[in-house]
Amino acid sequence: MDADVFDQFVDQLQRYVRERLIPAEKEILETDLIPAAIIDEMRDMGLFGLTMPEAYGGADMNIEQYIRTIRELSYAMPCYRSITSINIGMICSAFKNGGTDAQKAEWLPRLAAGEIASFGLTEPGSGSDSAAMQTTATRSGNGWVLNGTKRYITNAPFAKVALVMARTSKEALPKNAHVSAFIVPMDTPGVSVGKSDKKMGQAGSHIADIILQDVKLPADALLGEEEGKGFAIAMRSLDNGRLSVGAAAAGYARRALDSALRYANERKAFGEPIANFQLIQQMLAESEIEIYAAQCMLEDAARRADAGENVLRKAAAAKVFATEMCGRVVDRVVQIYGGAGYLAEYEAERYFRDARVYRIYEGTTQILQLQIAKHMLREWAAQA
Repeated sequence: MDADVFDQFVDQLQRYVRERLIPAEKEILETDLIPAAIIDEMRDMGLFGLTMPEAYGGADMNIEQYIRTIRELSYAMPCYRSITSINIGMICSAFKNGGTDAQKAEWLPRLAAGEIASFGLTEPGSGSDSAAMQTTATRSGNGWVLNGTKRYITNAPFAKVALVMARTSKEALPKNAHVSAFIVPMDTPGVSVGKSDKKMGQAGSHIADIILQDVKLPADALLGEEEGKGFAIAMRSLDNGRLSVGAAAAGYARRALDSALRYANERKAFGEPIANFQLIQQMLAESEIEIYAAQCMLEDAARRADAGENVLRKAAAAKVFATEMCGRVVDRVVQIYGGAGYLAEYEAERYFRDARVYRIYEGTTQILQLQIAKHMLREWAAQA
């Protein structure tokens, strides 16, 4: 997207977030659903097609622009990002990196127009451990039959299509070549969705199981029409997903800090605003410093990705830092609010609950630390 056009878009998005999305949060907290009118507005604004090529009806944003957009959108409560981000992050990336021309032509325009998608990797007994994956895809005539269960799948209750990882070989193969990716329309016979899980926070964002029972798919449901590329595609897509979660954490940390800054200037103790107390100022300053550092990491990783660099390690590092940072910021915000921070009447406790999952999904902090270290050690061994 042209830089001037993007700047205008960001201005428009900032106004929309503050004038429309934030005022709707009370209703979402009460109903646990984003109003249908808002989802339609988000479709009209092109928020489901930010990264899709223009030829397929998208805005053709580069990764840096996409990450900035997610950060701005995530100033509002997390469900707004959740409903759009699977489309424009992982699914779009997977189709662009691994889809055939026919698959791109069929699905990218539908995704850009706002058909909601899910990404099916995690299972009851496996997540990052692909060797433990139980969902299978077996050949049947010219097509495939899928069986298995996917767990904690964002947007599953609303999705029209899911990109599902399944093993096409019983044996665990080198470079995870036993895993392939399949395009699964959610109305396919044999596909069912479990009850939406109750969560600690993130009202309006829904996760549920996707159950696959003898799901028959045609040959062209295999992404790229090539076996053994699924996990590699998933991992490449997860770079975008991890940057998106990092950007969401940075955006929400800013929202929480702004709330604390406002409260600290309004709340008085000993005859003056608590913002005048140096230990309150320390918590405010530490939060500002860390948010800025996270933004810099995210922008650097996104620019490198746009330049074609392999950012697996840097995307993981940015995600870890930004999400852990957000956890520290919301904790400080609760502390600044004091007793009020523990009450549902105030915003601080919601920020605290909402932010906790950022350190878990798209790769837990611990898994990503292991991944970063593994790549560091591999590089060291190659140079030795």
